[in-house]
Amino acid sequence: MRLESRTEYSRRAMLFAPIVAILVTLAVCALLVAWAGAPVGQTYALLFDGAFGSRFAFAETLTRATPLILTGLAAAVAFRARLFNIGAEGQLYLGALAAVAVGGMHGGSTFDLPLPLLSALMIAAGAAAGALWLLGPAWMKLKLGVDEVVTTLLLNFVALLLVSMMLDGPMKDPLAMGWPQSVALDPELEFSRLIERSRVHSGLLMAVGLAILMWLIERFTTFGFALRAVGANNRAAAFAGLPVGRTVLLCALLSGALAGLAGVGEVAGRASYVTTDMSPGYGYAGIVIAMLAGLHPLGVLLAALFVAAVQVGADSMSRVVGVPNFIADVIVATALLTMLVATLLTRYRIRWGRA
Repeated sequence: MRLESRTEYSRRAMLFAPIVAILVTLAVCALLVAWAGAPVGQTYALLFDGAFGSRFAFAETLTRATPLILTGLAAAVAFRARLFNIGAEGQLYLGALAAVAVGGMHGGSTFDLPLPLLSALMIAAGAAAGALWLLGPAWMKLKLGVDEVVTTLLLNFVALLLVSMMLDGPMKDPLAMGWPQSVALDPELEFSRLIERSRVHSGLLMAVGLAILMWLIERFTTFGFALRAVGANNRAAAFAGLPVGRTVLLCALLSGALAGLAGVGEVAGRASYVTTDMSPGYGYAGIVIAMLAGLHPLGVLLAALFVAAVQVGADSMSRVVGVPNFIADVIVATALLTMLVATLLTRYRIRWGRA
C-alpha cells in the first residue's frame, strides 16, 4: 500500500470532508457510549438537547463558542503560513491580563479619557499583548531556525506563571479574601449582553466580524495571497520575490492578536476578572477547530459552534445517562484525528500492490 498525490483536488471532497469526519467521529464514540452501558440514541439526543434544546442551552453554547472562534482563527491564520502556533492559550491569558491592567487597575477617571476611547484602548492592549507574545517565537523561527511548536508550547506555561505572579502580587484583588484573582474590570467597560438574562455578549459579534474580515483579507488582498503562497511553498514564494520573513512576522502578530482578543472577550464579556483557571483549554481547542475548518476562516464559525455544542451538551447529558462529560474531550479529539485522515485522503489516493 502506498499514497499517491492527486493531480487535482475535488472541491466537493474538500467540502464534505469535515461532514464525513464528524459522522465517523460520532460512530466511533457511539461504541464508547455503548461500552459504558448507556443507550446511544438517547445519549446523542440529550447531547443535542443540552446544547440547543432551550434558550438557556443555546445561549451557553454561543457563549462558549465566542472564545473558540477567536482561538480557532488564531490557529487557522498561523497554520496557513506554516507557522504552527500552539501558544494561543498563553496569548489568551496575557490578553485578558492586559485588558484588566488598562480597564481595571486604574479605572476610566485616571486616564481622563472618554469611555469609548478607553474601551478601544483596553481591546487594543489585549490584542497587543497576545501579538507580542507570539512575535518572539516567530522571530526565532526565521532567524535561528528554532521550532516554533516547542517555543510556543513552552511559553504557555511561562504565561500562566506570569499571570499567577501578577494575581498574587500587584494585580491581586484585595477584596477576594485571599483567592488568587485580579481586580475586577470597570463595569462600564464590560461588553453588552446580546440576549437578556444570559451570558451571550457583544464579543460574539466581534468574533464573527473578525472571521469575515479574515476571509476577505485572505481572499482579496495582497497580504492574503502572500500568506497562502508562503504556506504552500516558502522557497518558491521567496524566489517569486514575495517578502517571506515580513509575511510570517505579520502573520504572527495577527494570530497572537486574535488569541489575545479571546482573553479580552472572556474578561469584558463573561468573568470581569482574571483567574488562573479562566480558560478550560480554549487555546488548545482552537487547533482542533482550525483543522476541522480546513483553515478556512468562515469554516471556523461552524467548527467552533460544533465544539462548543459538544462541550456544553456533554455537561447536561452526563447528569441524565451517567456517561462522564469527558466524552466531550474524546469526541473533539477523535474529530481531529478523523479530519486529518479525511484531509489526507482528499489530497492523496491509496494505491495497492507493488510500486
